[in-house]
Amino acid sequence: MDYRAESLKKHYEWRGKLDITPRVPVENRDDLSLAYTPGVAEPCLEIEKDLEKSFALTGRGNLVAVVTDGSAVLGLGNIGPEAGMPVMEGKCVLFKAFGGVDAIPLCIKSGDVDEIVRTVYLLSGSFGGINLEDISAPRCFEIERRLQELCDIPIFHDDQHGTAVVTAAALKNALKVVNKRIEDVRCVINGAGAAGISVAKLLQKMGIGEIVLVSSRGIIAEDTEGINPAQREMAKVTNPRRLRGKLAVAMKDADVFIGLSVPGVVSGDMVRSMAKGSIVFPMSNPTPEIDPEEAIKAGAAVVGTGRSDFDNQINNVLAFPGILRGALDTRARCINDAMKLAAAHAIADLISNEDLRPGYIIPFAFDKRVGPAVGRAVANAAMESGVARTTPDKR
Repeated sequence: MDYRAESLKKHYEWRGKLDITPRVPVENRDDLSLAYTPGVAEPCLEIEKDLEKSFALTGRGNLVAVVTDGSAVLGLGNIGPEAGMPVMEGKCVLFKAFGGVDAIPLCIKSGDVDEIVRTVYLLSGSFGGINLEDISAPRCFEIERRLQELCDIPIFHDDQHGTAVVTAAALKNALKVVNKRIEDVRCVINGAGAAGISVAKLLQKMGIGEIVLVSSRGIIAEDTEGINPAQREMAKVTNPRRLRGKLAVAMKDADVFIGLSVPGVVSGDMVRSMAKGSIVFPMSNPTPEIDPEEAIKAGAAVVGTGRSDFDNQINNVLAFPGILRGALDTRARCINDAMKLAAAHAIADLISNEDLRPGYIIPFAFDKRVGPAVGRAVANAAMESGVARTTPDKR
């Protein structure tokens, strides 16, 4: 199937991928009086007395805003908020299908950090959580940080944290396959944007031995010129051997390669230069940093990509629906590192030791166990780490 042509045809037919359907009947006078005036005054007055009751008396407790400015849309770049709408609608469909979470796309016609933060904050009283999507780095870091300071609901940037969670899950199981301990390995991450930095931070929380970040300027070090503040901060806690040079230098003797960059930047020779039992995750979409078959021929023991037509698809859909499910179910104030780590372990642990193999290190996107397992793990982590305001059974 030509997915691009067929998708365009279907989008003309669908005229939007979302629909709003009432949950209550409005068929007679009593129905109208209960759903609307005069009866609706009573829940309004209850919420006026206690804003927390808005989660119980409206759909807010299961509603997420999927927010973008259209500046970094799904490999298409800065195409604008209107052009990003089909992707945001698609994200909302995935929230519902894989996590039972209602979601609404909000495409903001501004690239200004202050305007985006102010807009989302002013609307936040309508939602139980905010999913930031396809906002370019480094602005996305500041937007997320400021919104979490202002809003008393979880703020989740999927391009950062969803990617980090599924990558961490895949790496946990890949290391089992090659019989290496995470604290002993050296990992190269090519791509020092939002996803690459977030992956690096979460792997450090998991105890990884060494990380080398590489950007288009080469290996990132504290004295690298032209890097942004987020990259400069990461330079302080990565590349402990102070390597200099391009990607090929970083990959020599490395145990793990994670690509979150551009197509075709990794050669077979680079993979051959890695340590024995190497793990290669070229996740640039739709064209990976190296073709998976070429990576295997060059000696990679485990290979995973972002694509569904190769083994080991490292796909964010395994993470974000369940993460927001668990956060909403506990009315968590934020999504912290404990919750992200719990999600990663939950995803990885769905693959039994008996089933684990080089071509099966992470569940398939349509594995129905994933969403509930991640939701439960995240909810438990929220309660244990003190950011939950309720328990799932009392939501």
